[in-house]
Amino acid sequence: MAGFGSAAGAEAVRELAARWLPRLGDRDFVVSPVGLWTALAAVASGARGRTAQELAGLLGVEGEAAARAVTEAGRRLGGTDGVAVATGVWSTVPVLESFRRGLPGVRFGVLPETAYFALPDAAFGATDDMSWGEVPGAQEEIDAWVRAATGGRIPRLPLALDGSEDLVLVNALALKASWLTAFPAHLTRDEPFTDGNGDTRPVPTMRQRIPAGWAWRVGEAVVVELPCAGAGAGAGAGGGGGGGAEGEGEGEGEGESEGARVRFVLGAVGEGPGAVLPAAWAAPHERAPLGVRSVDLALPRCTLRTETLAHRHLDALGVRLALGPEADFSGLSDTALYIDKVVQEAVVEIAEEGVEAAAVTQVTMTRSAAAPRPVEVERIAFDRPFGLVVLDAAGEVPLFAGWRRSAPGHDAP
Repeated sequence: MAGFGSAAGAEAVRELAARWLPRLGDRDFVVSPVGLWTALAAVASGARGRTAQELAGLLGVEGEAAARAVTEAGRRLGGTDGVAVATGVWSTVPVLESFRRGLPGVRFGVLPETAYFALPDAAFGATDDMSWGEVPGAQEEIDAWVRAATGGRIPRLPLALDGSEDLVLVNALALKASWLTAFPAHLTRDEPFTDGNGDTRPVPTMRQRIPAGWAWRVGEAVVVELPCAGAGAGAGAGGGGGGGAEGEGEGEGEGESEGARVRFVLGAVGEGPGAVLPAAWAAPHERAPLGVRSVDLALPRCTLRTETLAHRHLDALGVRLALGPEADFSGLSDTALYIDKVVQEAVVEIAEEGVEAAAVTQVTMTRSAAAPRPVEVERIAFDRPFGLVVLDAAGEVPLFAGWRRSAPGHDAP
């Protein structure tokens, strides 16, 4: 099976996103498909037998291939300017040395409860040089790691530890980027926004004129890409009706890094996020140009923050054995473990200067259409429910996906 760094690996993340997003309903939300994929792939690298096969059906990788994919994911995401990613594992049970070796970029530590096991440090494989007398409180230690990994955007674990955990795996993803072309602050003003209930309210709306190549249609949906400044930025957005060149981004790590690609998607009236958001990563041949010279863009300034209990969706996504005592994670530990909870907290902020986003995914384990008629300028106003997607520099892997149903500045009903 292909790793994350390959085209097939990127497709596996998009497939997970396409299957997961409809489960989130049409409320306001923001999630990280790649964060969920990476966290589950790290756990899957220790799965065996039918448990491994089940997870592979969702992730596209298993066993040693899953471990390599986690490493490749960090390397690929690191090739997008302004993106930071980190993964850590803390446990009370002995972790196999082979599992640790397969995840060289992952931080390993121990939970305080480990002290109750009369085992030498070597049995646990990786404690980051902590001695038994220096093991801090797990909640404080991991919360501090989360704050550091997300630049303070997420201050603590999504799910507080209650002492029942035998293993906690945490993946953190953070993005801070400036628009290649900032929105002029003096043009921001209140404009009407019609929410998912049909109520219209004034919301702070940013405005700027953008090149026509930064927008395109995918079926009934309109996609607008706002490129971010990066070391290799300057070529503009992926472009309507064709996007970047074939194989774009294949050589991550080579040459200068490029900025993230942030795409906003406006679907047909009444369409929900499951139908609308995948248009953000539609293949170039599925895109149709607008046939205009430029676009007057009106985009609400907004913040989305969501906590998602992802384990509630895994059964519907085909993962069942991993969630109960019949799970086989014998490649992770000699202690029988199963996934108890998968919780993700994500936040994204869109403003005149740029975009900031972060996501923390926590896995706890316990034992036992026709082209439009050309015009000179087209106005695209995100004045009703819309989606936003942040992709890697190659425009292939959805890092964050969000849906704004309520009027920005007003709580969702």
